[in-house]
This record gives sequence, C-alpha cells and structure tokens, in this order.
Amino acid sequence: MKNNRALAPWIKRFLLEYLPTDRNFSRNTQHSYRDTLRLLLIFTSATLHRKPDELLVADIRPDLVREFLRHIEDKRKCSVSTRNQRLAAVRSLATFIGEGSPEHLSWCAQLRNIPFKKSTHRPVGYLEKDEIEALLAAPDCGSRLGSRDHALLLFLYNTGARADEAAQLTISDLRLHGPQDKSQSFVQLHGKGNKIRLCPLWASTTAALKQLVTGRTEEERVFLGRCGQAMTRFGVHDIVTRYAMIRHYLPFLTMSSDFAKCWRSLDNARRRANRVDHSPDIVFLRFSALQTIEEPKQLVSWLIPPGLAARW
Repeated sequence: MKNNRALAPWIKRFLLEYLPTDRNFSRNTQHSYRDTLRLLLIFTSATLHRKPDELLVADIRPDLVREFLRHIEDKRKCSVSTRNQRLAAVRSLATFIGEGSPEHLSWCAQLRNIPFKKSTHRPVGYLEKDEIEALLAAPDCGSRLGSRDHALLLFLYNTGARADEAAQLTISDLRLHGPQDKSQSFVQLHGKGNKIRLCPLWASTTAALKQLVTGRTEEERVFLGRCGQAMTRFGVHDIVTRYAMIRHYLPFLTMSSDFAKCWRSLDNARRRANRVDHSPDIVFLRFSALQTIEEPKQLVSWLIPPGLAARW
C-alpha cells in the first residue's frame, strides 16, 4: 500500500478481503461491520468538516470514537449492546490496520483500550400455550397468503428459528416425510456464524410445509412475498406482528377510547412478536418439570401442538 496514512484504502481491504476471506465472517456480520464504518465515516466527516475520501487513519482519534459512541446512544437511541457491537467493529478495523502498518501500532492500541460498556440482561419473553394457539388460529387458511402465514407461524413455533433463518430457508433445506413413513421430518437451519443445526418437524408443520412447497424447485425460498419475491426478515417480523395485533389487541382497541391504552397495547403486540422463537424452549422446560408427574395427558397437552394430541 503506497499511502498508509489514507483511511479509504484500508477500509476497502478490510471489507472486501479481511472480513470475507481471512476471517470468513458471515454475511450478516459483514453487513453489520460495513454499516458501522458507514456511520463512523459520516460522523467523522461532519465533525472534522472533511469529505470521507480525504480522511486519514490518524483522524479516527480515541476521543472522536468516544464521541461517536455517545452519539449512537444519545442521538440514535441505540442500546448498550448495539453500542458495544459498533465498538467491536471499530476495534477490529484498528487491529487490521495495526497488523498491516506497524507505524500505526500506537494508534491501534489507543483505540483498543476503549472499553466495552457493561449492559443489563433483560429477561427473555415468551408466549403461553393459549397465546400460541390463538396466534396460529388467526390466519385465514382458506386463502393462499393465509396458508403461507399459518405455515410460517407454525414453523417458527416448532423450530424456534430466528426471523432471518426463516426468511433464508430454501426448499432444499427441508426433509419432509409422510405420516406413513418411519423417518422423522426435519429442517436444516443456517444460523449465526454460519452454524448449521437440524431441527425435527411436527406432523402438522410437515403437512403445512408440504402444501406450501409442492410443485416448486429446490432452489426457491420456502416463504415468498405477495408477488413471489424472496421474503426478508423484516417481512417475517411484520407478519408475526400483524397477527399478534389482530388476534390479541384489535378487539380491545375498537372498544377503547383511551389513546394511551391503545398505544401501549400495540407496543406490547410488537414486543410479543419477538417471543415466538423462545416459546419452544419454555415447552421443553415444562417437559423437564413434568418428568416426575404421573399425568401423561397433562404432559401431552404441553408438548403436542393443537390438534395432534390424539395422533401422538
């Protein structure tokens, strides 16, 4: 590198060579680091009144990075965990530059000395069994989109998959077997950090997914949008949020004239939309608690999805 002082060439190599090739980071991690550097460049350029392509490595001073982190929390209203995530990306860039340019080792050490902020851990939310049953009953299975939404909600409840994992799911990731087959149906999920896990599927989930993917190629995404395009994680979240509000809160909203109560109800619905993926964990925790109880019917009622207790 001819000009070690310029920041732009280092960022180019960091994003295009170091992250995908040397570190083999996942696509989402690469995008997260890219977004962090974009925000940092915008903030530094506005603070120093320079164009982004004119910035030098030395311009990213420790005090400026601390101001940037405060800006993230105070102005952008990000959480402490997001602040720490942005700092991790900046420290990774500093390490990369320090390894390739020894004259910047002192600068690298100063940036790496910026500490992560301690954050509190919020309790993990989940949906109760009756809430899950109400959510699964909300879509209109008589329509094409309603059948897709029901299959998506049932899949999320069965597997505990993240929204992005469900959005990226392809038909080739499914192994669906009929009720008469001895083999267990399962799905291969691609999670964070390029980690792969296998998850068994209930008979009801298998039937819903079979109806959804019949006649389609293995390269296609399982869950498609209204116009046949690949669904994103934002689309998955929107579907869950919509049915959470329809099923639980709209009857209350139509009768209530208190705007504050209505807004709190809608906010709670959005929050509860994030709890579907934790609900299977609660099911199996309750399974462990019921191991000593000699009531098979009670155990089945917790573990088996609606409508399948008789068959199981």
